[in-house]
Amino acid sequence: MSKRERIERGRRKPEVIGSETIGEKIKKRTPWIFGKKLRKPKVVYPKLRGRSLTMPSPSKALGLVAIYIILFVLQTGIVYLLYREPPALGADSAGDPIFLYPSVHDSFIVEGIVASILLFLCSTGFLLIYQASKHSYNRKLAIRILVIGIIMILSTFIALQYIIAEKLGGADLGVLNP
Repeated sequence: MSKRERIERGRRKPEVIGSETIGEKIKKRTPWIFGKKLRKPKVVYPKLRGRSLTMPSPSKALGLVAIYIILFVLQTGIVYLLYREPPALGADSAGDPIFLYPSVHDSFIVEGIVASILLFLCSTGFLLIYQASKHSYNRKLAIRILVIGIIMILSTFIALQYIIAEKLGGADLGVLNP
């Protein structure tokens, strides 16, 4: 075997069944379309090596805090406060301050903030219930977290129901005051 034959054999692709690309198969069957002069260009892109600035990825806790801040702002009713411009507090005919607007459809700024804090605490209670499921091997800790979460949810629900009952004209809730 001459040197030229060895070089030619080294240049040939190894025959592997099914390794041809679609372009190669079409080129073999239709040489009159592509011809021998049309070929796929081989582009070698330069490797740029320089200093790159990498930012550390934020933790999941930071993302959760950002979501909770956005949730709190939205629950406060910021759009309502900006659009309607309600008063911060009100007063009755005697001049005593009132914290709850007498209508269900409107609210004072303080009332919206208190309601959003209660909703925030309620959602934190649901988060604690979720966290309790992660501590299934430590039963005492899981029960404590679960009880705290349930207490937070129930207490905020009762407080919000009390606020709505006051807005509707009295705190006669029926269930709480038999």
